[in-house]
Amino acid sequence: MAVLEMKQVKKSFGTGHKKVDALKETNFQAERGELIAVIGPSGSGKSTFLTIAGGLLSPTNGEILINNTNISTLKEKQLSKIRLKEIGFILQASNLVPFLTVEKQLKLLDKVKKDNMTKDQLEQLYKDLGIGDLRDKYPSDLSGGERQRVAIAKALYSNPSIILADEPTASLDSDRAYEVMELLKEETKNKKTTTIVVTHDIRLVDYCDKVYKMVDGVMGLQ
Repeated sequence: MAVLEMKQVKKSFGTGHKKVDALKETNFQAERGELIAVIGPSGSGKSTFLTIAGGLLSPTNGEILINNTNISTLKEKQLSKIRLKEIGFILQASNLVPFLTVEKQLKLLDKVKKDNMTKDQLEQLYKDLGIGDLRDKYPSDLSGGERQRVAIAKALYSNPSIILADEPTASLDSDRAYEVMELLKEETKNKKTTTIVVTHDIRLVDYCDKVYKMVDGVMGLQ
């Protein structure tokens, strides 16, 4: 069964002669345990695809199903619950709360979702991402790469069924980028998560089960 399915999904912006089809008609399926890369140049529609898949942007046409629930028809309150329960986001902007320490960034999630990682799992995650010594620091004390690793930890901590990552290794050096991809691959396989990574870095596709290329809003399997 597909964890994420898109049926004839399209996204347009503007009207008339100013209309732009950012995502042309797309059919897509992602199965449990798959690590998928979406590659393509800037402006090709990758981020539009990702935000629609995560219910952050509504399609102009088509259906998005997450675990057989059609999220295209949900009201915002219902959609928020789906995003909270099912999806972990890793965005280019790390989206950390500026007045909370790294540890409190994660513990904040306990107030809204109960089935997060255990204490031992969290300690292992700190170790895997190399952020154990950052737990008492604030975002302003961190480098760009450190903030990104904390953002990845936040996404993994909530045990989502889908991880949507927009350039998750953009601020990391090569060694750390490969470590992060290894971690995402391991989490995907061990927990049967579905992970979709949008990236410019074609070196990362070696870690993925499937690779799609996006050009001018058209997605195709490589």
